Amino acid sequence: MRARRLTRTLTCIATLSLAAAGCGLSGGSGNGDATAGGCKVDKGNVGSGKLTGDVKGTITFQTTNLKKDFGDFFNGVIADFQKAHPGTRVKWIDDPGDNTFTSRTVADAQACTMADVINVNAPTATALTKAGYLLDIGTKDPDASKPFVPSFWKTATFANASGKSIHTTLPWYTGGVLLTYNKDLLEEAGVDPAKPPTTIFGLFADYEKIAKAADGKYFATMANPVWRIPADFDQMGIKVLSADGKSAVFADDPRTTQWVAWMAKLYKEGAMPKDSLSSSNDPSTLYSQGKVAYGSTNPSFVRFVKQNSPSVYAKTAVGQQPYDALGVASAGAPQYISVAATSKHAPVALAFAEFLTDAENQTAWCKDPNVVIFPTTAKSLDDPFFQNVTGTDPFSQARKLVADQLKTASTNQTNLSPAVQNAIVAQVQLAMQGKKSAADAVKDAQEKANELLKQGS
Repeated sequence: MRARRLTRTLTCIATLSLAAAGCGLSGGSGNGDATAGGCKVDKGNVGSGKLTGDVKGTITFQTTNLKKDFGDFFNGVIADFQKAHPGTRVKWIDDPGDNTFTSRTVADAQACTMADVINVNAPTATALTKAGYLLDIGTKDPDASKPFVPSFWKTATFANASGKSIHTTLPWYTGGVLLTYNKDLLEEAGVDPAKPPTTIFGLFADYEKIAKAADGKYFATMANPVWRIPADFDQMGIKVLSADGKSAVFADDPRTTQWVAWMAKLYKEGAMPKDSLSSSNDPSTLYSQGKVAYGSTNPSFVRFVKQNSPSVYAKTAVGQQPYDALGVASAGAPQYISVAATSKHAPVALAFAEFLTDAENQTAWCKDPNVVIFPTTAKSLDDPFFQNVTGTDPFSQARKLVADQLKTASTNQTNLSPAVQNAIVAQVQLAMQGKKSAADAVKDAQEKANELLKQGS
């Protein structure tokens, strides 16, 4: 699994939520069994009280498409765990991660055969928690939070069937956000590469300078707004959804219309390739050819440029993505490790999940040359691997910049379903094409988003 897979969002979660409606955690039946998501489980897996029991037995551990690139690493982690806990065995299942992943996970959960330890993202964790299939780690081990950066531990909270927030996941790894840019192109346009803008609109103003200086020879950025919505809004402090998440409210903030007006202006003035409005938002090729001034905000992009375009890499620098009204960097939701409440050997599963996500193992995996990810434990982020910068090497600087950000980064990003996000993006694209005003586009976007939210889309 390469870096582009690390933030991949799984779809079709609604199937699980609907199929498991009415399920959850409960006390036992008359025969002394308890239930989790409709499956009979040991009483110790549910309810209040710390999880107890011998760390002995066989469990399954499920990842997504990791064996090819990281087989040696994870086999080593498993071997170390089994050595530290005689009498345990971990069977590693590596799911291919194809488009039937969610439906297969739903079937496994409903059949009470879901893996004991499983890698999930936020949407999957939300659905599994609501349906009662995941162990309440915060209750079963009150000390589980200690290794993690507080903001990342906070993201590990999801609502159960009663609406109560519980910790059903352990933060595992995350990405980061930064500015990647071609110093020569910025200087040519009169933009100081040593002074990155502090606001989104300040960044847009720099885009405009580049458009005027380039006169079509190169561009500032890509046009497709899909990667900016709702990321830019979150960074600007624009409230996207109501507190209960049931309605869109972004049109109530005048800055949203200003943002769309800026996007339309920049597109018209040539800051973005015309053919990138509804196609690719990936600047990899054009940036590597020296035709786009700003590259991807993903730190792994810096390594891509280093490997594929040494001449452009020599002109590349990294800087802080604008903090804007948020005041800190936005880290987004990490990937998580969960323990099935249906596990027949929950003490083993919980022990392995905590072992896998501890500082030592997180740091070791983040050092793997095949991946560009960042840890969620405080100790890992202080490791020399992230803190030692080699001269002016952009990749080393990117690692340190993001690692420092993550210590205080906000993880409260707005989660929009693909349908709602696409509806908003489509209206912004119409405004950028000059087919409607920015104000009308924002108004229509909110109306369409609300229609979808009412439908549960």
